[in-house]
Amino acid sequence: MQSNKIKTSIFLFFISALFFQSLQAQNWDIDLLKQINPRYPVNNTWRTISSTAEPLAAGVPLGLIAYSLITDNHKLEMKSYEIAGSLFLAAAMTEGLKIIDNRPRPYETYPDIIHPDSYETGHSFPSAHTSLAFSTATSLMLTTKKWYIAVPAYAWATSVAYSRMYLGQHYPSDVIAGAVVGAGSAWLTHWLNRKYFSKKK
Repeated sequence: MQSNKIKTSIFLFFISALFFQSLQAQNWDIDLLKQINPRYPVNNTWRTISSTAEPLAAGVPLGLIAYSLITDNHKLEMKSYEIAGSLFLAAAMTEGLKIIDNRPRPYETYPDIIHPDSYETGHSFPSAHTSLAFSTATSLMLTTKKWYIAVPAYAWATSVAYSRMYLGQHYPSDVIAGAVVGAGSAWLTHWLNRKYFSKKK
C-alpha cells in the first residue's frame, strides 16, 4: 500500500515536471516576466531578499540543531534533521532538473528585453533560490504547526520567488517549479520522518 503511494507521488512529480516544461514554450512565460523585470533592476530591497535564500535556508536547521543539543531537546533535534533533509532533497532534485532541462536564463535567450541585475552561472529551470525557500517554509509549517511561523515563512519564500523574476534571473515557470520542488521535498521528508523515525524512542 505504501509502495503504491510512493509510486503515485513519483509519477505525479514527473507529470508536474512535464507540465512546467510545456509552460516554457508558452508566450505567457516571457510576457509576464517582461512586466515584472524592469529595465534597470537596481532595487536593493529585492536584491537583499534574493540573497537571503541560501543563508536562511541553511541557518534555520543549523540553528535549531544547535539549540536542541544545548537544551537536550530530542524532539526538536529530530525536527531539525527533518528540515535539513528536506533542504538536501530539494537541492538534489533542483540540480538534477537543471542538468536534465538545460534551460538558458531568460536574459541569455532574450538579451534585448530582459535586464538582469547580474550575470549568474547555471541553468534557469527550476529556480534553486525558490526551491530552498519553499522547502524551508513548508518544513517549518509541518514541524511547528504554528500559523504565526508559517505565514511569515511563506511570505518570505514568495518574496524570494518574486525577487528572482524582478532581477531577471528566472522565468515565472522556473519559480513555480522551484516552489513545487521545495514544498514537495518538505512533504516527502515529513512523511518519511513520521513513517520511519518519529515512533522510535
